[in-house]
Amino acid sequence: MSILLIISALILIGVDQLTKYWAVHSLKPVSTIDFINIGSFDVLDLTYLENRGAIFGSMAGQRWFLVGFTAIIIIIGIVAMFMAAKKSKFLGMSIMLFVAGGIGNLIDRVRSGYVVDFFEVKLFHFAIFNVADICVTCAFALILFYLLIIEPKAEKAKKAAAASENISEEGGENE
Repeated sequence: MSILLIISALILIGVDQLTKYWAVHSLKPVSTIDFINIGSFDVLDLTYLENRGAIFGSMAGQRWFLVGFTAIIIIIGIVAMFMAAKKSKFLGMSIMLFVAGGIGNLIDRVRSGYVVDFFEVKLFHFAIFNVADICVTCAFALILFYLLIIEPKAEKAKKAAAASENISEEGGENE
């Protein structure tokens, strides 16, 4: 499982970096490209943006704080990913998405001082984001799903199995 997590993370980091490379070399000179339109509705454009902050541009100008904080969170995430994978493949893969996204954006911050964003949802006003951001957002949703739905059901099933085992052991002793 560990090898699968590492390979998956490397693939996602690679896709993130390749799309950002494309954005810098092809999108930056033109600024924006129409991407998905349905009729007269603009749904998604590709718009080049250099985000010098964190979420929604917050903490702009705090490059080295963001680098340090992100690096610490990634290290914690890597440890959590391998520990969680022993318990649940789903949780391990979910945390891997978080780690891959964090590393993708960390590479940008260290190399350039900003994160390259380029997906712009036009259907409703939303932040401009990148593949790494998609990984982090999906990871957050999947981890929440695991903690709120999967883990409680697994605990309930484990308790029911333990109770059933205790009843059958007591019944076996009385015979």
